[in-house]
Amino acid sequence: MNAELRMTVPVARVLAALVADPAGDHYGMALMQASELPSGTLYPILARLTEAGWLDKRWEEVDPSEAGRPARAYYRLTPAALPVARQRLAELHEQTRPAATHTVTKEATA
Repeated sequence: MNAELRMTVPVARVLAALVADPAGDHYGMALMQASELPSGTLYPILARLTEAGWLDKRWEEVDPSEAGRPARAYYRLTPAALPVARQRLAELHEQTRPAATHTVTKEATA
């Protein structure tokens, strides 16, 4: 697994959706809804995550004519990627957290 994945906001959104249900199989439309990303952004991210070894991808075993739709590709975080994804999301959250606000008293400004 390549841990040197560039963490962009869209990548973080996809990882957050996957981490929310790490044992689940996730397909494109559900990930689009969870991440609020369009397909043209989501699918390249899924391809990069799969190529980097962060995701396992499997095709649904269904007869498209019986199901009335094409077979779905399902994605799941690999066991090695799950703790790394959680850590990277926590680091991103820490970096983007608002700084503690300092209140200035009247006496200090006088």
